[in-house]
Amino acid sequence: MELTVTYIVSQIFTIIMYALMSLTYYLKDRKSILIVSFLSMIANGIAYLLLNAWSGLLMCIIAVIRNIVFIIDEKKNGKKDKMAKLDIIVLISVYILCIISAIFTYEGVLSLLSIFATMVYTYSVCQKDTKVYKLLGIPVGILWVIYNSYVKSIFGIILEGILLICSISGYIIEKKNIKRKEK
Repeated sequence: MELTVTYIVSQIFTIIMYALMSLTYYLKDRKSILIVSFLSMIANGIAYLLLNAWSGLLMCIIAVIRNIVFIIDEKKNGKKDKMAKLDIIVLISVYILCIISAIFTYEGVLSLLSIFATMVYTYSVCQKDTKVYKLLGIPVGILWVIYNSYVKSIFGIILEGILLICSISGYIIEKKNIKRKEK
């Protein structure tokens, strides 16, 4: 890894992405999570483009499209308490796109980690329960830490580790809030 201007700019976009993504684990509603996640994926896509991390870039593009569909659906049809038919269609479509992307971007087992992370994350945002989103952020974080190590994104490794901590604390806070409401 050489400290070129391109690499430094990629790390700046990585910092922006993780600042936005960390925020999602503290938001209370799905729509806000989707909007902030959408913005973070754009920053992440730029970072992966600059790093020539093609599977990561394709996963960002898929995630942006996924979030647009979910945002439009929630705006058009309102908030739902359970997975709807569209959620299942989007989930299956994203999984198919991930598998196709894996075929074209495969550079070894580690290149698949971004794909697995995107698939788990997509499942988490299909859920209407933000507790599930926050819980699944834990395995997603682990997968991204390893992928960022693979593509040599120093800030990706460090900040994904911090995001992993945010996911864990967001999940714990969510569980405590649920217990408080039950009393």
